[in-house]
Parts: sequence; C-alpha cells; structure tokens
Amino acid sequence: MGKENILIGLIQTTSTKNPKDNLYRQMGLIREAAEKGAQIICLQELFNTPYFCVDYKDEYFKWAEPINGELVQSLSELAKELGTVIIAPFFEKRAKGVYHNSLVVIDTDGSVLGNYRKTHIPDDPGFYEKYYFTPGDEESGFKVFDTAFGKIGTLICWDQWYPEAARITALKGADILFYPTAIGTLSSEGKKEQKEYQDAWETIQRSHAIANGCFVASVNRVGKESGSKFWGGSFVAGPFGQVLNKAGSKEEILITEIDLDQIEKQRKSWPFFRDRRIDLYKPILKRMDD
Repeated sequence: MGKENILIGLIQTTSTKNPKDNLYRQMGLIREAAEKGAQIICLQELFNTPYFCVDYKDEYFKWAEPINGELVQSLSELAKELGTVIIAPFFEKRAKGVYHNSLVVIDTDGSVLGNYRKTHIPDDPGFYEKYYFTPGDEESGFKVFDTAFGKIGTLICWDQWYPEAARITALKGADILFYPTAIGTLSSEGKKEQKEYQDAWETIQRSHAIANGCFVASVNRVGKESGSKFWGGSFVAGPFGQVLNKAGSKEEILITEIDLDQIEKQRKSWPFFRDRRIDLYKPILKRMDD
C-alpha cells in the first residue's frame, strides 16, 4: 500500500439481549478484521445490545455504561494489543437520569481520544430514541479525531440525513466520515419500501462524500429484532461518491482500502470548499424562513 493508503474495517452483525456476550463476540470479530489488515475498525450503532428503541421499557436503561466502564476499558486494551483504531458506539450513562447514544474513538496505543454523542435524535414508530437519549450538546459534537491512521469524523445514524453535520465535520478536517447505524424496515413495510428507503439512505451519504470531497464509511446491523428488519448494506464511498465496497444483507466484515491522496485530487478538480459563499449562508441558522 502507498503512504496514504489505509484499510477500513466495518463490522455488521446481529446482536442478542446479552451485552457481555455481544461485547466478547465483537471483540473476536475485531481480531478477525485486524488479521485481514484493517487499521480503522468501526462497529455498528449500539453494537453490544439489540436496537432496543422499538418500544418504551425502563429495564433497558440497565444496559447503559459510563465512558470509563468495562466496555471501553476492554476495547482500549484490545486496540493497544492489535495496534488498531476502534470506533465503538454504545449506550452511555453520563449521570443519573442523563443517557446518550454515544461512541468513543480509541487510538492504536489504547488511549481514548474522545467521545461523540449523537446530535439528532429521532422519534418515530420503531425508533423511539427520545425516550432514552439526551441529544449531544456543544461540548460533545461535531468532532474530528486525529488518529494514528488519519483524521476521522464520527456521526451516528439519524445524523447521516443532515448535510450540516457532514459539512461542519469535514470543514474541521475530517478525511473520513464514519456513520455507525441501525436502520431497517418495520414489519408493516414491504420490499418496495425497503428498496426505496435503502436507496435514499445510501444516496444521502454518497452526496456527503461528493459535497465535501471526502470518504464516507457507513456500517449497519443485520437481522430481525422486535419486528424490525435491518438490511445491512454497509459501504464505503470515495470523494466523488463512488461506492468502493459494499456488504450484503448477512453478517460480514467489510474490508476496504482507501487512498487519502484522492481527497486533494478531488477537491482541486471540484473545489466546493473554495467556492462556498459563506456571506450568504446566515438563513441556515433559522429553523424556517417565516
């Protein structure tokens, strides 16, 4: 590989209702991804639990952990052992009564570079996240992490539909935008809806890659959980939106080589950052132009 070439590993799996078993299983998959050469490994949203936001149950709060808990400590030790960067999304307990849909970025020496807390929180049938999660605040997002293998930005699931989040993170210097995800269709929705939703989900993220001249890596879960069917389809897009690699609908470790030099080349030929009219963008700060 060239000096600016790195290997990304995306792990899309199913999850059970035993967080500890999920953690240990995913640690095994991280080892497998590292053996295949992956240098930055990203897990799916809420990787060590089922996607529990399909209904309202107080008992699910017991699955939350602090940032300095066993989950992060275990993955920090693993990252140091393998010499890999690990992006680990999980259910965070920040304080009594304050919970977040969060992730941590762990560098190759096992150090936690920081955390990101999901900014946009949905509240729709099958995705009742406002019951569980406090949205990230100015302190926690939008962030770029300077890892051993490059500068990465991290956003989570519903964040992926917002061009503002992608733009700000890219402007802060991210070469790769990672989107850990849990998205699928409900039991009442058919194949036609799934295709339309999946096409839209992929298209919006590819557009972020184009508009910002950067790489986008999105990892989704698979399988059926409480009436929801997660379609997988994890993928990596290049700086002009081209799909470089894509997973199917089964469990998979998706390994993709990318060349960070392509970012400079793309931004020279399509200079969107150069031509931005920042003097005209104040209306974006209003919810609506009433």
